[in-house]
Amino acid sequence: MSILSENIRYLRSGLACSQRKVADDLLITRGRYAKYEDGASEPPVEILIKISRYFHVSIDLLVSVDIRKYPLKEILELPDNRILIPVKVDNEGENKIEIVPHKASMGYLTGYADPEYIESLQTISLPFLGSGKYRAFPAQGGSMPPHPDGSYIIGRYVESRAGLKASKTYVFITRSEGITYKRLSKINEEQLVVCPDNDFYNSYAIPFSDIYEIWEFACSIATKEFSKSDFNLENIEVINMFQELKKEIKKLGELINKQ
Repeated sequence: MSILSENIRYLRSGLACSQRKVADDLLITRGRYAKYEDGASEPPVEILIKISRYFHVSIDLLVSVDIRKYPLKEILELPDNRILIPVKVDNEGENKIEIVPHKASMGYLTGYADPEYIESLQTISLPFLGSGKYRAFPAQGGSMPPHPDGSYIIGRYVESRAGLKASKTYVFITRSEGITYKRLSKINEEQLVVCPDNDFYNSYAIPFSDIYEIWEFACSIATKEFSKSDFNLENIEVINMFQELKKEIKKLGELINKQ
């Protein structure tokens, strides 16, 4: 049997309806509907749309997720017809946060919408976080001090662009860069402008069409102890010096090109 057949059988049972009742409401024969539940045949698009509206469940959910494993009230449907399975809850009622490990960060780009992949990730609970959907991502590179390699950024899922705020930091899941953690500088009509906190790196734009998910910073977890040098003002001055040198080299190059 297909996922679809299992799902519509499960949904019908939840409504305590007979196959005859559902078939009559869909304006098809009981025998035809029974074949859909048995997996003997697949409904055409026009009937699939009717089934989706009848059970108030998106087509994407009906054909791709075993909804018997996830209560419908706990499934978040995304605007572009993708699905995000929310955090599990343990016996004490605490939210469980999925952790995307460093070694699996690239695999996340293909598994972020796959419930089985998300289910395979390890989880932790942080009771001080408020309501919302949280996930932990690895911090990489030196563009966002003081978060070094090996630490984790825990983000709260942003459901709508309307929730974005300039000057806040976010984890962006993008087609071109994968997982990247940056500060949001500007929100344009077709793109976001993000900037690193480390001035040694340049700001850049991310088209909305390139973005899969956005997670707002909630907290971070350091996996190693900070040293004094992580907050040393002399280091910051050196970085600023290199930044100024970089600008001067750029100006010199532009001058040479004009000549």
